[in-house]
Formats: sequence, structure tokens, C-alpha cells
Amino acid sequence: MEDGKGAQTKNMGKKGILLVNLGSPKSTEVEDVKEYLDEFLMDEKVIDYRWFFRSLLIRGIILRKRPAKSAEAYKTIWTDEGSPLILITEQIKEKLQQRVDVPVEIGMRYAEPSIKTGIQKLVDQGVTDITLFPLYPQYAMSTTETVVDKAEEVRKEFFPQVRINYVEAFYNRDIYIDCLTESIREKLPTEFDALQFSYHGVPERHLYKTDPTNTCRIGECCQMDDYPSHKFCYRHQCYKTTELVIEKLGIPKEKTVVSFQSRLGKDKWIEPYTDETLENLPKQGVKNLAIVCPAFVSDCLETLEEIAMEGKEEFMGAGGEQYHYIPCLNAEDRWIEVVKTLCEEKLEEFYLIG
Repeated sequence: MEDGKGAQTKNMGKKGILLVNLGSPKSTEVEDVKEYLDEFLMDEKVIDYRWFFRSLLIRGIILRKRPAKSAEAYKTIWTDEGSPLILITEQIKEKLQQRVDVPVEIGMRYAEPSIKTGIQKLVDQGVTDITLFPLYPQYAMSTTETVVDKAEEVRKEFFPQVRINYVEAFYNRDIYIDCLTESIREKLPTEFDALQFSYHGVPERHLYKTDPTNTCRIGECCQMDDYPSHKFCYRHQCYKTTELVIEKLGIPKEKTVVSFQSRLGKDKWIEPYTDETLENLPKQGVKNLAIVCPAFVSDCLETLEEIAMEGKEEFMGAGGEQYHYIPCLNAEDRWIEVVKTLCEEKLEEFYLIG
């Protein structure tokens, strides 16, 4: 007699993994950057205005000047092989494929290879049960949520026979915190005045929009224990990641700083802001700074250009003396093991749902 799992397996399709990251322009040409920014910024989960006003802002104002400026920024980080983010995600895929016995593909939320392209490659290999991994540690409307929404849209329209489950935010998982802690520990300078955790910023209203419990009180509840909105609160999850990492690093809390980068427009975004923090720290006696970006698992424009380059200029220009950027996890073997574990947990769920 077959056991329950064996009976269920007969009724199941082939499993596969889709790793999803943000995306990147296909080149540093202004038109390619403009095309990418148009898709990115017109996403209602990123700029959450009504379509008419979003289009007026993005296509009527931002895309007239920003693509040229962004193209110059991309040129400072571009490699001979292309976009660092795409290359690193490919490396993660290749290393993961060596460790699992199911097909692994990648997709990007914006531009190519798209989520549809990634699913199609898996389907072409006979896959019907997909574990999709949004490569974002913390949950946010403009990251995890838009990936899930897009994947569901694509699945319903083009792949109705496919089942997808999703790896959830892992900002506080022990395996991730241990991995991040050890990566930071290895790269920290021997001496430093402060360790800054710079997370990607989001408008404050996004926190309220992603909170189905309607209990979020920005700044009041983020560091409470077991508050109802925490599962959906990006700000809380950033602070929790920081708290868990510095505890394992053994660094005094007063020697660490949390800030949020990459704000756009004049809306109220979550504070404190990274650029202002970098300018103020030297005035507070911080001359030797280490900085890490735990909202990103792969180095990209926002880490390599905005933090490692522009951030250094801001800090040093304000009187700083030493500035040490700590790279993302990228394709480190310890991180690949975390990806493997989180994906296998979700792959196993297909046995449970039959």
C-alpha cells in the first residue's frame, strides 16, 4: 500500500523554481533606460496614483529628463557582460541548480527576462507546480506584492494549468539572519564609529495600504512585539532585521543607524533619509562609517551607485574620513543554501495541497 505522500505524488505535476528580482535596462542607452523606467514607474504598486495622474507625472515630467541622468548612473556600474543585477541573479540560479533536482529559472518584475519568460521556460520543461521566490527579505507593496500580483496576472492569462506558491518575506528567519550576520562580520573593518543599515525607502502611505489589520501606527508600533500589522509592515521588518543582526554581531545599538534611501518626489516617505543621515553623521562625531543595504540581496544601481559612490561623496564631503560599503549577499555560497532551504520548504507544500 502506498503512503499518503506517495499517492499524492502520482497526482502531481513536475515542480520547478522561479527566482524573481527587480530587473534592469537591457543597456545603458537612454532609450533602453527610458523604456525600463516607464514600465517600472508606471506600476501602480510603485507610484500609486490613479492612472491619469501617474501617467502625467511619469510620462509628462519624469521621463523627459530622468532617463539621461539614470543612463549615466548605470554606466558607472555596468560590466562588460551587462547589468550587475541580472548577472548576479543568473549566478544565484546556476549555483542553486547545482544543489536542487528541479528546474530553476529566473524572471524580472520589469524588463527581460520577464516573469512570463521565466514561467514559459519552466513550462517548456514540463513544470506545472512552481515555487516563486521574490528576492526581497522584507515585504513591501512595491517589491513582494507587485511580484505576486504580476505572477498571478501572467498565470491566469497564459498558464492557467500552472500552480504557483510563493516564498514569503524572510526578514526574521534564523537562517537568513545568520547568513547576513556572517557576511557582514567578514566584511566589517576592524575599526569603525558606526554601522549604518540603509534600506530602500517607500512612501508612508504604502505602509497603510498594505496593512489589512488597519492597526499600523508608523513609528509607534514598529518595535513592539507581536503587533498585528507586522506581517505586512515594511518599516517594522527593516528594524527587526537590523535588531536581530546587531544582536548576533554583538554591536551596541548606539553604534548603529537605520535609514531609508531612494525616495522620489515630494511625498512623505519613511524616515530617516539616508542622504541626510550621511551628511549629519560627521557632525555627530562619526568619521569612520561602515554601511550595508539589507533590503537588497543583489548589488545593483541602488547599492553600487547610490550608496557605494554617491553615499561616499555625501559622507566624505560632510567631513567623514573613512567610508566602507559592505556588498550584498550576491552569490555567496551561504546565501545559496538559504535560498535552497526556503525554496524546498515551499516545494514540499505541493505534497500537502495535493
